[in-house]
Amino acid sequence: MKSHLDCTTIPNLEAVKARQKATWEAGDFGEIARTIEDLAEEFMARQSIPAGAQVLDVACGTGNLAVIAARRGGVVSGIDIAANLIDQARARAVAEGLRIAYEEGDAEDLPYADGQFDLVVSMFGVMFAPRPSIATAEMLRVTRPSGRVAMANWTPEGFIGKMLKVFKAHLPPPPAGVPSPMGWGDEATARARLRHGFSDVRLTRRIGMMRYSLPPAETVEFFRQYYGPTQKAFAALDPSGQAALRRDLVELQTAHNTATTLGTTEVAAEYLEVVAVRG
Repeated sequence: MKSHLDCTTIPNLEAVKARQKATWEAGDFGEIARTIEDLAEEFMARQSIPAGAQVLDVACGTGNLAVIAARRGGVVSGIDIAANLIDQARARAVAEGLRIAYEEGDAEDLPYADGQFDLVVSMFGVMFAPRPSIATAEMLRVTRPSGRVAMANWTPEGFIGKMLKVFKAHLPPPPAGVPSPMGWGDEATARARLRHGFSDVRLTRRIGMMRYSLPPAETVEFFRQYYGPTQKAFAALDPSGQAALRRDLVELQTAHNTATTLGTTEVAAEYLEVVAVRG
């Protein structure tokens, strides 16, 4: 049975969701997803997927987690709000000869049966849903008893959290009632959201290495071209505002670049791994 529990009231929710959909359909997230395939492999290596296990990748993007689960013998479904990313995910599955049931949809209204999945996963996806209580209730609902939910969420203190602070300094505030996506990367907040219906909640801080064969300034331009949220952020500013934002992003990338090869960028980005068993 679907839950309608929600602790957050968001005015103009449909407009917020439409804006999110347009944001994630902007650019080409497929290009960004390729840069975190190593992180996806590391994350999924820690998840048990017996042959025939029912697996759901929520906010799947182009299917980084889904394809790994399918290669390991899982019976896999994937859902994302962005239609163009679902198209890419389907084409990717076909190219690899994998059977994955992808569909366009909302993490806050999952079109699946109660207790359908043994494992529900999300990497840097569900954390952006505007109503965490609803998204959590939906993940709980579609997970079978003793099944698991596993998430990877950027932390507020890590590199991506610092990047978000740069954007926040240059852009208007988000719509009223929409919590920061970084809440899912805060241990106390994540634990509080999972306190009902889940047992054995395990939270582990991990480091993901973000590697680009570009210098820091060109890495910023790479995100500006392909990453929808970055593209939309720049579009919301006038030329002087764009120049100031770019300057601060390049400064951040440069300060955190640990690459030893000239003309490349390598940044350590912290994320919180969340694994919770449905009680």
